[in-house]
Amino acid sequence: MVRLARSEVLDPDEIAIAHTCSRTVRRCFLMGDDPFTGKNFDHRKSWIEQHLMHFAQNFGVDLLGYSLLSNHMHLMLRTRPDVVATWSDNEVARRWMMICPHRRDSDGLPLPPTEPEIRSIAGCPVKCAEIRRRLSSVSWWMRLLCQRVALRANREDEESGHFFQGRFHATRIVDEASLLACAAYVDLNPIRAAMAETLEQSDHTSVQRRIESITANRSNCIPAAKLRDSFLPPVTIDERFGEIGPCVSKSGTRCSDKGFLPMSLEDYLEMLDWTARQIAPGKSGRTPADAPPVLKRLGLDGTTWCELVSDFGRLFCTVAGRPECVDPLRSLRTHRRYHLRRRARELLARVD
Repeated sequence: MVRLARSEVLDPDEIAIAHTCSRTVRRCFLMGDDPFTGKNFDHRKSWIEQHLMHFAQNFGVDLLGYSLLSNHMHLMLRTRPDVVATWSDNEVARRWMMICPHRRDSDGLPLPPTEPEIRSIAGCPVKCAEIRRRLSSVSWWMRLLCQRVALRANREDEESGHFFQGRFHATRIVDEASLLACAAYVDLNPIRAAMAETLEQSDHTSVQRRIESITANRSNCIPAAKLRDSFLPPVTIDERFGEIGPCVSKSGTRCSDKGFLPMSLEDYLEMLDWTARQIAPGKSGRTPADAPPVLKRLGLDGTTWCELVSDFGRLFCTVAGRPECVDPLRSLRTHRRYHLRRRARELLARVD
């Protein structure tokens, strides 16, 4: 089946959540231990995290979660055109010039744009409107991220050509159950790949950042803006009493302060730990007799949940969600139906 164009699934002008995955070329381990060259490239994961923090600070996109492995990376991105709409033309120009700077300092970091540089964008309505759309675009985020990492890696290896495969994979998330499954799938990737045994040992993941911030918070000695997960939005969204609207970030380290799951961070970590014990072979520890309460709230039994998390990338291609949520949807331009694989339909049909 021919894959839909990205513009058929994701529109920068509407709020949407997408799971993206980008792999290195030829399945080489160019971000970890590479058996072909005998070299270790783990330091490149730190490069990517630096770019993620910088992009989260300047793009109109929320970085909900991520995991970086030896030959691919997973990101969960939420486009926020509602936040971008609150920015003035000068702010749009400033943010874009921080992402694509004309000048850098001696360390290679972008220098704040000058007034003429800002006016070159803010003073042109057509150009400013285009930049405003780019700032809430998953495609532009991934394009610039992969480009920056590829250029630096090629310079290091004295090579040329592609570093990542030509097209990143993107799946749109359309309901709460698939969102939770996707978040768990992303955060548990190192455990499933036998690169770690516990959540806190899962290097270069959003869940490790959140755990480190919990530890730092208990010491009461680190400002919120300096916490390890300050570039990530909070997990919890209070749909009854929480703030409505864009929820623009007060710290300036991320796009917004809006959460994305109807549970506390502690409940989310407990759910991840329970799930990891079910699907990680050889992992020590006793499985609780009952699934976490959040699964019951979503109408998921333990067996269904574990298969959704362990096989998320295989079960969902273009969109992820319950059949009753996916079937009424149509692609943005040609109005084609989205395809939901048979096994995914069978699993999500069990969700009450």
